[in-house]
Amino acid sequence: MVQRLYQYLFLFKEYVVFVSLISISIILLVVNDNAQIRQIRSLTVGSLGVIQQTFSWIPNITALQRENELLRKVNVNLSDEVNQLRESRLENIRLRSMIALQETSSVKLIGAKVVSKNLNLLRNALTLNVGSDDKVIIGNPIVTGEGLVGRIVAVSGSYSIGQMIVNVDFRASAKIQRSRVDGIIAWDGKSILLKNVAKTQDVKEGDAVITSEYSNAFPPGIKIGIVSKISEMQNSLYKRIEVIPTVNLTQSEEVFVMDYVPSLERMALELQKK
Repeated sequence: MVQRLYQYLFLFKEYVVFVSLISISIILLVVNDNAQIRQIRSLTVGSLGVIQQTFSWIPNITALQRENELLRKVNVNLSDEVNQLRESRLENIRLRSMIALQETSSVKLIGAKVVSKNLNLLRNALTLNVGSDDKVIIGNPIVTGEGLVGRIVAVSGSYSIGQMIVNVDFRASAKIQRSRVDGIIAWDGKSILLKNVAKTQDVKEGDAVITSEYSNAFPPGIKIGIVSKISEMQNSLYKRIEVIPTVNLTQSEEVFVMDYVPSLERMALELQKK
């Protein structure tokens, strides 16, 4: 080991001697305190200050990296706060609409959150976090402040399944609010339609569609949608009336279940007439 060290020293003897002389010179400059040495020190310190000031505009890469990392963290925190404020604002708008409905409704309303939703099938449905423990029963209408969403078709203790208006099995008696023309709301897999409206009836694009008094499943006057398109059907006595729902079904997160069930007496009487 020692022999190898000697070999390295001998191989780099010029560098060793140079470094040794430089070290001795620095030591002598530090310990020597005569006037000439002090003058040399002053000149050296002044020269270093001028050099440092001259090149101070050159950025410190390490400091820039730390500052950049700090700014990224601040940006992430601010983005998160903005998203939270935006969510709070949208939730506030939805809740104000629901509170307005609750204050004006003559039917008891049960608040619920949508925990699952399927809008990709012919028989679209949603799952709510209320069930029989909350007095929810099959047949209860589902609404928001904007209008009709659907009705309850299955119930467990803590959850319930709602059949949406965009379901091929859904039907509701409806009417044009302006002209009082009656029809049946149904979904054909592509569009919500107001069916069974004769060509002679007074219906215009932009008319509001609401549930009618003839429905035994829903209270009258619930908003359903707006007439968006009217077209003639060949070899038919009826118009094709397309309706855009007033409820944004893809964005509904909070809903109400109405404590409303069909009248059994009315159902029995109507069945007797048939």
